[in-house]
Amino acid sequence: MLFVAFTFAAPLAGIVWRSVDDREVARVLPDTIAALRSWNGHDLPSEPVYRALIDDLRRAKQAGTIAKAATRLNFDTAGFRSLLFKTAQSLPSEPVASPRDAVVAIDPAWANVERWGTIRHAAGPVGPFYLLAALDMRQRADGNIVRQPEQEAVYVDVLLRTFGISLGVTAICLALGYPLASHLASLPQRLANPLMMLVLVPFWTSLLVRTSAWIVILQSHGMVNGVLTSLHLVSTPVELLYNRFAVYIAMTHVLLPFMVLPLYSVMRGISPSYMKAAASLGAGPIRCFLRVYLPLSAPGVASGCLLVFMLAIGYYILPALVGGGGDRMVSYFIAYFTNGTANWGMASAMSVILLAVTLLLFGVYTRLAGSAGIKLS
Repeated sequence: MLFVAFTFAAPLAGIVWRSVDDREVARVLPDTIAALRSWNGHDLPSEPVYRALIDDLRRAKQAGTIAKAATRLNFDTAGFRSLLFKTAQSLPSEPVASPRDAVVAIDPAWANVERWGTIRHAAGPVGPFYLLAALDMRQRADGNIVRQPEQEAVYVDVLLRTFGISLGVTAICLALGYPLASHLASLPQRLANPLMMLVLVPFWTSLLVRTSAWIVILQSHGMVNGVLTSLHLVSTPVELLYNRFAVYIAMTHVLLPFMVLPLYSVMRGISPSYMKAAASLGAGPIRCFLRVYLPLSAPGVASGCLLVFMLAIGYYILPALVGGGGDRMVSYFIAYFTNGTANWGMASAMSVILLAVTLLLFGVYTRLAGSAGIKLS
């Protein structure tokens, strides 16, 4: 239990927390956030709110922390980053009689109620900001949730692309793995065991080595194009690399054993006498397969599909190396936000979405498996 808690539960809880953690603005503008709690949201804030803003910006300027709040507020309202920096640089050095007039004189945007609504909306400590952003949505200052403009919407397309590629790879693995597992299950044990070892060969090879091998095979002057050209099937090399085709090929090669193993373990337990009994009762080969063999092998199909799909939606190295710019999956953006921009909130939000999809699929599987009397193979 301690091992699971430290290696799985604690990191998972940390990811979930970071996806809703929204304290950047409250850390930089604490007095302003506290003063805005009594604001009615319709009229301009009172003088104490403007005075709190001046004090917070002075402290943040000295500490060098304005960028954190400015970046967070700019996500909600474009131009807020420059507004905050401009105001911090132009603050009066001496106390003023009217803080509101002094701040509005720096930039008239501070006379806009929406700006103050944005600050109060980002008060934290928790909020759906990152989760909504990962779904190309945002919450306006008035609290309404709206979709991002079409030219700024990116992540929903990435999610759909990830699920589409994962479903495609799962379907290809099932189409290739089902007859292979069925054939292996029908062989004597002395033949099935060495052949199954060949299926497991990809497990013994580094993922990076396998990916590099596919790059060599599929490139313009690689093995496949060489064979096609020598047979005069094509006059110029075919573009087989850095596209969706290469992603499907490489991911199928890696994930096929994860489909074959659950299928084989289930099919090995199906007695040949069932098919013979169905044939003796007048059923043809197709009917025997559809009415007898396929239902009996359904647990292996469900387990294999679930396993391959869950692994596929988290792939990062393969699509990044053999795919093009339009084949990047969610994991690429998670790595980008983690290592490139240090935006842990967005990285965690996208991770939580993948986790939610995984749990949803597993819940559907367990419900269907329970109602059908199927057990995990």
